[in-house]
Amino acid sequence: MDDSKAIAALAALAQETRLQVFRALIKVGPEGLPAGSLSADLKVPAPTLSFHLQQLVHAGLVTKRRVSRSLIYAIDTDGMNGFMSYLVEDCCGGRPELCMPSTAAKAACDGLSRD
Repeated sequence: MDDSKAIAALAALAQETRLQVFRALIKVGPEGLPAGSLSADLKVPAPTLSFHLQQLVHAGLVTKRRVSRSLIYAIDTDGMNGFMSYLVEDCCGGRPELCMPSTAAKAACDGLSRD
């Protein structure tokens, strides 16, 4: 990941609604949620949610796919893991493992990106 992509991800997450959406999608994993469910769950009007979802998609943190007439949004595990790796790659004098999530958490995230 380069600086411009990291800045886009940080900018996308630096807004309350987008952070809530991102966290909601992390909870459900790669299967994602329909936009309507996210709108209802977060009590965000559909047009507002659509704008915020597009910002997350543009930042490479969320994916969208069409299933029948619904748009399903899901966490982009590769994008999220790339972003997290970028943040800690120079951690602690060349020892990035000190900044990485625990082994169990990393294994869980790696498993999600393979599904």
